[in-house]
Amino acid sequence: MKWFGRRESDNMEDRRSISGGKVALGGGAIGIVILLINMFMGGDSSQLLNQVQQQMQQGQQTEAVPLSKEDEEMGKFVRVVLADTEDVWHKIFQENGLQYEEPKLVLFRGSVETACGGASAASGPFYCPGDHKVYMDLAFFDELKTRFGAEGGDFAIAYVIAHEVGHHVQTLLGTSAKMREQQQGLSERDANKLSVALELQADFYAGLWAHYNEEKNHVLEPGDIEEALSAANAVGDDAIQKKMQGQVVPDSFTHGSSEQRMYWFNRGFKSGDFKQGDTFAEVN
Repeated sequence: MKWFGRRESDNMEDRRSISGGKVALGGGAIGIVILLINMFMGGDSSQLLNQVQQQMQQGQQTEAVPLSKEDEEMGKFVRVVLADTEDVWHKIFQENGLQYEEPKLVLFRGSVETACGGASAASGPFYCPGDHKVYMDLAFFDELKTRFGAEGGDFAIAYVIAHEVGHHVQTLLGTSAKMREQQQGLSERDANKLSVALELQADFYAGLWAHYNEEKNHVLEPGDIEEALSAANAVGDDAIQKKMQGQVVPDSFTHGSSEQRMYWFNRGFKSGDFKQGDTFAEVN
Protein backbone atom coordinates (compact mmCIF):
# COMPACT_ATOMS: atom_id res chain seq x y z
CA MET A 1 0.00 0.00 0.00
CA LYS A 2 1.35 3.41 -0.97
CA TRP A 3 1.24 5.48 2.20
CA PHE A 4 4.50 7.42 2.71
CA GLY A 5 4.07 11.19 2.92
CA ARG A 6 0.29 11.08 3.07
CA ARG A 7 -2.06 12.66 5.62
CA GLU A 8 -1.95 11.19 9.12
CA SER A 9 -4.95 11.20 11.46
CA ASP A 10 -4.84 13.11 14.75
CA ASN A 11 -7.29 10.60 16.24
CA MET A 12 -4.74 8.03 17.35
CA GLU A 13 -3.49 7.44 20.89
CA ASP A 14 -0.17 5.63 21.05
CA ARG A 15 0.11 3.87 24.41
CA ARG A 16 2.76 1.38 23.34
CA SER A 17 5.41 3.03 25.49
CA ILE A 18 3.42 2.07 28.60
CA SER A 19 3.45 -1.48 29.92
CA GLY A 20 2.18 -3.27 33.00
CA GLY A 21 -1.03 -2.91 34.98
CA LYS A 22 -3.99 -5.06 35.90
CA VAL A 23 -5.77 -6.80 33.07
CA ALA A 24 -9.02 -8.60 32.39
CA LEU A 25 -9.75 -10.28 29.09
CA GLY A 26 -12.22 -8.50 26.83
CA GLY A 27 -14.10 -9.50 23.67
CA GLY A 28 -12.60 -8.67 20.29
CA ALA A 29 -14.63 -8.02 17.18
CA ILE A 30 -12.22 -9.70 14.84
CA GLY A 31 -9.38 -10.94 17.05
CA ILE A 32 -8.28 -14.52 17.54
CA VAL A 33 -8.89 -14.40 21.25
CA ILE A 34 -7.52 -16.83 23.76
CA LEU A 35 -10.82 -16.69 25.61
CA LEU A 36 -12.77 -17.46 22.45
CA ILE A 37 -10.46 -20.31 21.51
CA ASN A 38 -10.85 -21.73 25.01
CA MET A 39 -14.63 -21.67 24.68
CA PHE A 40 -14.42 -23.31 21.24
CA MET A 41 -12.57 -26.15 22.92
CA GLY A 42 -15.11 -26.51 25.72
CA GLY A 43 -12.95 -24.94 28.41
CA ASP A 44 -13.97 -22.93 31.47
CA SER A 45 -13.55 -19.32 30.36
CA SER A 46 -13.99 -17.95 33.88
CA GLN A 47 -11.08 -20.04 35.09
CA LEU A 48 -8.88 -18.71 32.28
CA LEU A 49 -9.91 -15.16 33.11
CA ASN A 50 -8.97 -15.62 36.76
CA GLN A 51 -5.58 -17.07 35.81
CA VAL A 52 -4.74 -14.12 33.58
CA GLN A 53 -5.82 -11.62 36.23
CA GLN A 54 -3.72 -13.33 38.89
CA GLN A 55 -0.64 -13.31 36.67
CA MET A 56 -1.00 -9.63 35.90
CA GLN A 57 -1.65 -8.69 39.53
CA GLN A 58 1.75 -10.12 40.47
CA GLY A 59 3.47 -7.30 38.61
CA GLN A 60 1.46 -4.10 38.53
CA GLN A 61 4.30 -1.65 38.01
CA THR A 62 4.04 0.60 35.00
CA GLU A 63 7.20 1.40 33.11
CA ALA A 64 8.09 3.26 29.95
CA VAL A 65 9.17 1.17 26.98
CA PRO A 66 10.94 3.11 24.21
CA LEU A 67 9.61 2.70 20.70
CA SER A 68 11.92 1.40 18.01
CA LYS A 69 12.25 3.03 14.60
CA GLU A 70 10.08 0.24 13.21
CA ASP A 71 7.45 0.94 15.88
CA GLU A 72 7.46 4.63 15.00
CA GLU A 73 7.03 3.85 11.32
CA MET A 74 4.18 1.45 12.01
CA GLY A 75 2.46 4.13 14.06
CA LYS A 76 2.66 6.49 11.08
CA PHE A 77 1.19 3.82 8.83
CA VAL A 78 -1.74 3.27 11.19
CA ARG A 79 -2.35 7.03 11.29
CA VAL A 80 -2.46 7.15 7.49
CA VAL A 81 -4.93 4.26 7.25
CA LEU A 82 -7.11 5.82 9.93
CA ALA A 83 -7.05 9.12 8.03
CA ASP A 84 -8.16 7.29 4.89
CA THR A 85 -11.10 5.72 6.75
CA GLU A 86 -12.08 9.18 7.97
CA ASP A 87 -12.08 10.61 4.44
CA VAL A 88 -14.02 7.69 2.98
CA TRP A 89 -16.70 7.52 5.67
CA HIS A 90 -17.22 11.27 5.71
CA LYS A 91 -17.91 10.99 1.96
CA ILE A 92 -20.25 7.98 2.26
CA PHE A 93 -22.20 9.48 5.15
CA GLN A 94 -22.53 12.81 3.35
CA GLU A 95 -23.79 11.05 0.22
CA ASN A 96 -26.50 9.44 2.36
CA GLY A 97 -27.54 12.60 4.21
CA LEU A 98 -25.72 11.66 7.42
CA GLN A 99 -22.93 13.12 9.53
CA TYR A 100 -19.92 10.98 10.37
CA GLU A 101 -18.28 11.10 13.79
CA GLU A 102 -14.64 10.02 13.74
CA PRO A 103 -13.53 7.28 16.14
CA LYS A 104 -10.19 7.20 17.91
CA LEU A 105 -7.68 4.37 17.56
CA VAL A 106 -5.52 3.23 20.48
CA LEU A 107 -2.28 1.32 19.97
CA PHE A 108 -1.19 -0.56 23.08
CA ARG A 109 1.11 -3.32 24.26
CA GLY A 110 0.14 -6.11 26.59
CA SER A 111 -2.91 -4.63 28.28
CA VAL A 112 -5.26 -1.69 28.14
CA GLU A 113 -8.20 -0.20 30.05
CA THR A 114 -11.30 0.73 28.04
CA ALA A 115 -14.88 1.82 28.62
CA CYS A 116 -15.77 -1.81 27.85
CA GLY A 117 -13.46 -3.11 30.60
CA GLY A 118 -9.85 -4.20 30.75
CA ALA A 119 -8.39 -6.12 27.82
CA SER A 120 -5.18 -7.97 27.05
CA ALA A 121 -3.25 -8.34 23.84
CA ALA A 122 -4.86 -11.78 23.54
CA SER A 123 -8.14 -10.03 22.70
CA GLY A 124 -6.87 -9.07 19.29
CA PRO A 125 -8.03 -5.81 17.68
CA PHE A 126 -11.49 -4.75 18.85
CA TYR A 127 -13.91 -1.84 18.90
CA CYS A 128 -15.46 -0.52 22.11
CA PRO A 129 -18.82 1.22 21.54
CA GLY A 130 -18.66 2.68 25.05
CA ASP A 131 -15.89 5.11 24.13
CA HIS A 132 -15.99 4.94 20.30
CA LYS A 133 -12.40 3.68 20.16
CA VAL A 134 -10.62 0.94 18.22
CA TYR A 135 -7.94 -0.90 20.24
CA MET A 136 -5.01 -2.74 18.67
CA ASP A 137 -1.88 -4.51 19.82
CA LEU A 138 0.12 -4.93 16.63
CA ALA A 139 1.64 -8.18 17.92
CA PHE A 140 -1.66 -9.72 16.77
CA PHE A 141 -0.45 -9.64 13.18
CA ASP A 142 2.64 -11.69 13.98
CA GLU A 143 0.31 -14.27 15.53
CA LEU A 144 -1.89 -14.15 12.46
CA LYS A 145 1.08 -15.04 10.24
CA THR A 146 2.97 -17.51 12.38
CA ARG A 147 0.08 -19.40 13.96
CA PHE A 148 -2.76 -19.09 11.48
CA GLY A 149 -0.94 -18.89 8.15
CA ALA A 150 -2.09 -15.49 6.89
CA GLU A 151 0.10 -13.63 4.44
CA GLY A 152 2.12 -10.73 5.78
CA GLY A 153 2.01 -7.19 4.44
CA ASP A 154 0.70 -3.83 5.50
CA PHE A 155 -2.66 -4.16 3.77
CA ALA A 156 -3.66 -6.99 6.09
CA ILE A 157 -3.33 -4.46 8.90
CA ALA A 158 -5.28 -1.90 6.88
CA TYR A 159 -8.09 -4.45 6.39
CA VAL A 160 -8.34 -5.10 10.12
CA ILE A 161 -8.42 -1.37 10.93
CA ALA A 162 -11.13 -0.85 8.30
CA HIS A 163 -13.12 -3.78 9.73
CA GLU A 164 -13.03 -2.35 13.25
CA VAL A 165 -13.97 1.10 11.96
CA GLY A 166 -16.85 -0.73 10.27
CA HIS A 167 -18.10 -1.64 13.75
CA HIS A 168 -17.97 2.06 14.63
CA VAL A 169 -20.11 2.78 11.57
CA GLN A 170 -22.60 0.16 12.78
CA THR A 171 -22.73 1.89 16.15
CA LEU A 172 -23.39 5.28 14.55
CA LEU A 173 -26.12 3.83 12.32
CA GLY A 174 -27.77 1.97 15.19
CA THR A 175 -27.17 -1.42 13.57
CA SER A 176 -25.32 -2.84 16.57
CA ALA A 177 -28.06 -1.81 18.98
CA LYS A 178 -30.67 -3.29 16.66
CA MET A 179 -28.80 -6.60 16.58
CA ARG A 180 -28.55 -6.78 20.37
CA GLU A 181 -32.28 -6.09 20.63
CA GLN A 182 -33.09 -8.83 18.11
CA GLN A 183 -30.90 -11.31 19.97
CA GLN A 184 -33.03 -11.06 23.10
CA GLY A 185 -34.93 -14.28 23.71
CA LEU A 186 -33.31 -16.14 20.81
CA SER A 187 -31.59 -19.49 21.08
CA GLU A 188 -27.79 -19.41 21.12
CA ARG A 189 -27.74 -20.73 17.56
CA ASP A 190 -30.03 -17.99 16.24
CA ALA A 191 -28.29 -15.29 18.26
CA ASN A 192 -24.99 -16.42 16.78
CA LYS A 193 -26.39 -16.00 13.28
CA LEU A 194 -27.05 -12.33 14.00
CA SER A 195 -23.52 -11.91 15.36
CA VAL A 196 -22.17 -13.44 12.16
CA ALA A 197 -24.24 -11.02 10.08
CA LEU A 198 -22.81 -8.07 12.00
CA GLU A 199 -19.24 -9.24 11.48
CA LEU A 200 -19.75 -9.91 7.78
CA GLN A 201 -21.21 -6.44 7.37
CA ALA A 202 -18.04 -5.02 8.96
CA ASP A 203 -16.04 -7.03 6.40
CA PHE A 204 -18.23 -5.56 3.66
CA TYR A 205 -17.53 -2.07 5.01
CA ALA A 206 -13.79 -2.83 4.97
CA GLY A 207 -14.06 -3.75 1.29
CA LEU A 208 -16.16 -0.66 0.63
CA TRP A 209 -13.45 1.47 2.24
CA ALA A 210 -10.80 -0.16 0.03
CA HIS A 211 -12.92 0.60 -3.06
CA TYR A 212 -13.43 4.29 -2.24
CA ASN A 213 -9.86 4.76 -1.06
CA GLU A 214 -8.42 3.31 -4.26
CA GLU A 215 -10.80 5.40 -6.34
CA LYS A 216 -9.61 8.58 -4.63
CA ASN A 217 -5.95 7.95 -3.77
CA HIS A 218 -4.78 5.09 -6.04
CA VAL A 219 -2.85 3.48 -3.20
CA LEU A 220 -3.15 -0.24 -3.96
CA GLU A 221 -0.10 -2.22 -4.96
CA PRO A 222 0.04 -5.74 -6.44
CA GLY A 223 -0.89 -8.29 -3.80
CA ASP A 224 -2.67 -5.88 -1.43
CA ILE A 225 -6.17 -7.28 -1.91
CA GLU A 226 -4.76 -10.80 -1.64
CA GLU A 227 -3.25 -9.83 1.74
CA ALA A 228 -6.65 -8.66 2.97
CA LEU A 229 -8.35 -11.82 1.72
CA SER A 230 -5.68 -13.98 3.33
CA ALA A 231 -6.30 -12.26 6.68
CA ALA A 232 -10.07 -12.67 6.27
CA ASN A 233 -9.54 -16.35 5.48
CA ALA A 234 -7.32 -16.84 8.55
CA VAL A 235 -9.88 -15.40 10.98
CA GLY A 236 -12.87 -17.36 9.71
CA ASP A 237 -14.57 -19.34 12.47
CA ASP A 238 -14.10 -22.60 10.59
CA ALA A 239 -10.37 -21.98 10.08
CA ILE A 240 -9.88 -21.18 13.78
CA GLN A 241 -11.93 -24.14 14.99
CA LYS A 242 -10.18 -26.56 12.66
CA LYS A 243 -6.79 -25.25 13.79
CA MET A 244 -7.54 -25.22 17.52
CA GLN A 245 -9.88 -28.17 18.06
CA GLY A 246 -9.70 -30.26 14.91
CA GLN A 247 -13.40 -29.99 14.07
CA VAL A 248 -15.84 -27.37 12.83
CA VAL A 249 -19.13 -26.55 14.58
CA PRO A 250 -21.10 -24.13 12.33
CA ASP A 251 -23.83 -23.42 14.90
CA SER A 252 -21.18 -21.92 17.18
CA PHE A 253 -19.90 -19.47 14.55
CA THR A 254 -19.95 -15.84 15.72
CA HIS A 255 -17.85 -14.18 13.00
CA GLY A 256 -18.53 -16.20 9.85
CA SER A 257 -16.64 -18.78 7.83
CA SER A 258 -13.50 -17.96 5.88
CA GLU A 259 -15.46 -18.16 2.64
CA GLN A 260 -18.12 -15.77 3.93
CA ARG A 261 -15.60 -13.26 5.23
CA MET A 262 -13.69 -13.18 1.95
CA TYR A 263 -16.94 -12.97 -0.04
CA TRP A 264 -18.26 -9.95 1.84
CA PHE A 265 -14.96 -8.06 1.74
CA ASN A 266 -14.78 -8.70 -2.00
CA ARG A 267 -18.39 -7.66 -2.48
CA GLY A 268 -17.75 -4.32 -0.83
CA PHE A 269 -14.54 -3.78 -2.77
CA LYS A 270 -15.94 -4.70 -6.19
CA SER A 271 -19.37 -3.07 -5.88
CA GLY A 272 -18.56 0.18 -4.08
CA ASP A 273 -22.27 0.23 -3.23
CA PHE A 274 -23.06 1.08 0.39
CA LYS A 275 -26.60 -0.26 0.04
CA GLN A 276 -25.42 -3.79 -0.76
CA GLY A 277 -24.19 -4.29 2.80
CA ASP A 278 -27.37 -5.78 4.23
CA THR A 279 -25.90 -9.05 5.49
CA PHE A 280 -28.83 -9.60 7.86
CA ALA A 281 -31.16 -10.33 4.97
CA GLU A 282 -28.78 -12.83 3.36
CA VAL A 283 -27.33 -14.62 6.39
CA ASN A 284 -30.77 -15.21 7.86
